[in-house]
Amino acid sequence: METLKNLLKQKATNLRIHSIVSTSEAGSGHPTTCLSAADIVSALFFHAMRYDATDAQHPNNDRFILSKGHAAPLLYAAYAEVGIIPADELHTLRQIDSILEGHPTPRFEWTEVATGSLGQGLSLGLGMALNGKYLDKSDYRVYVLLGDGETAEGGVWEAAALASHYQLNNLIGIIDVNALGQSQRTMHAFDIDTYCRRFEAFGWQAIGIDGHDFDEILPALAEAKAATDKPTMIVAKTFKGKGVSFLENADNWHGKAVAKGEDLDKALAELGSLHTDVPVQIEPPNPVRVNSATSTECEPPDYSPDEEVATRGGYGTGLAKLGTANPAVVALDGDTKNSTYAEQFMTLYPDRYFEMFIAEQNLVGAGIGLAKRGKIPFVSTFAAFLSRAYDQIRMSAISQANIKYAGSHCGVSIGEDGPSQMGLEDLAMFRAIPGAAVLYPSDAVSAERLVAAAAAHQGIVYLRTSRPPTPILYDANESFPIGGSKVLRESDADKVTVVAAGVTLHETLKAQEILAADGIAIRVIDLYSIKPIDKKTLRAAAAETNNTLVTVEDHYPEGGLGDAVLDAVAPDGVCVHKLAVTGMPRSGKPEELLERHGISANAIVQKVKELQL
Repeated sequence: METLKNLLKQKATNLRIHSIVSTSEAGSGHPTTCLSAADIVSALFFHAMRYDATDAQHPNNDRFILSKGHAAPLLYAAYAEVGIIPADELHTLRQIDSILEGHPTPRFEWTEVATGSLGQGLSLGLGMALNGKYLDKSDYRVYVLLGDGETAEGGVWEAAALASHYQLNNLIGIIDVNALGQSQRTMHAFDIDTYCRRFEAFGWQAIGIDGHDFDEILPALAEAKAATDKPTMIVAKTFKGKGVSFLENADNWHGKAVAKGEDLDKALAELGSLHTDVPVQIEPPNPVRVNSATSTECEPPDYSPDEEVATRGGYGTGLAKLGTANPAVVALDGDTKNSTYAEQFMTLYPDRYFEMFIAEQNLVGAGIGLAKRGKIPFVSTFAAFLSRAYDQIRMSAISQANIKYAGSHCGVSIGEDGPSQMGLEDLAMFRAIPGAAVLYPSDAVSAERLVAAAAAHQGIVYLRTSRPPTPILYDANESFPIGGSKVLRESDADKVTVVAAGVTLHETLKAQEILAADGIAIRVIDLYSIKPIDKKTLRAAAAETNNTLVTVEDHYPEGGLGDAVLDAVAPDGVCVHKLAVTGMPRSGKPEELLERHGISANAIVQKVKELQL
């Protein structure tokens, strides 16, 4: 045991030296938070964790999530000490062409999830642990290193509650309690007992330790690994800047590199020597269980032509069919499954459904964790409530997650529930996510088909669904490729093209009939793919209809369907008139609200006539 402790102490010294030198070379970074956690990371990477250092994607590797992402230099130092990256590469930290970024991203393959926006790591770990315990039935463990400051985030406690609920004994958290935040002392400073009592109240095993004493670190990790029915949080008292006298427990060093020259020389002299010949024996993971399940085609939609079905209903039916066709698909919901209709999936596949309750940040974070373990998660709730988890959603893009979001109850068309329940910003939110596909079905057939298309698409997809029942528009054999659109009405006499999706597409079709009776022909486009957008069809329609488009959407005017169309055709000089929800909505019947906010059939008719084309 003494030999092991001496090895780990030297490895911790190496980690501190690498962290100090790489940040000094970069001229920026967070060396002091690396120094506080170096002993913990040494114990994890060179003793407790099981992984194949030649295969970052090995399914049974123990997973490590650096929730306190600003300690990235420490993470890279650990991988250098393992031999995964050359030590010289640490000197490229934060450079434009380096994979070693200021906060971890999957550009470095051993980083599964992006971190740095604090308070998210435990949710990510929760998703990975759910996958290991309940889906893959693997024996890997998930280790999450948190900073003490980030435990003020509500998302941490959402994850704590769910991890206890699901009895995730394979989830081990470590809080690096160095008592120093960015601008001042943390809320509880060095009060280890308070952290322990809080996690114990959430149903965790909590172990308080001296985070610089291997006589306490190693037994705590062993105890955590022996847990059978609950997650474990190790609460480690440490000192920020440990090992360097002028940094240790000192204010005003957050995010500051040690300057080259006298300060750096002094720091390195105090830390001691770098020994690169320290032997490391990493326990390998157990063999992988072989899953022989394969994917098949979804059953086609099956609706009567005269049927009226809400697109949220089409989503639920499509998701259930997808569950049959693809064993990698899982579903998560935030206690709205009887409104989003994710309950149809839950009924058929209860083992692949995870209830996240009313905790949207954790809903998304856990979904990302599942996605990074090879599953295809469909995350659903009301569109309005996804705004609460927007930080997690944007981080899912940085994590390069293959995750699908479904937001129901969009727009004023939900009716009497009022403005707090109306998703009116969601298209803008998801259009701003790099690489995300944004889909907006208008009937149950297209909803089902787009669910299947979302699963087949690699990356982030947002599917917007509506509450009111609407007529079936399409034949069951119709296809809906991402990036496409549908021209539903057209003639050589069309004066203007009206572009819509969802509820307002049905209003547009009503308007088309009214205008036709008055001798005015309009073209109607179903823009079911908001992003990527079908520029070719839009430009062609504009060229044939007086270079004029009218967009109609149950969404605020900023950033929604209208702006997507405008972005697509503006270079051609096309005139785009936007009808969208303006002002603050209130409770009322859906038809009243559509009329009041100028997105009804009557409003479309009035707008087309005003144009006098």
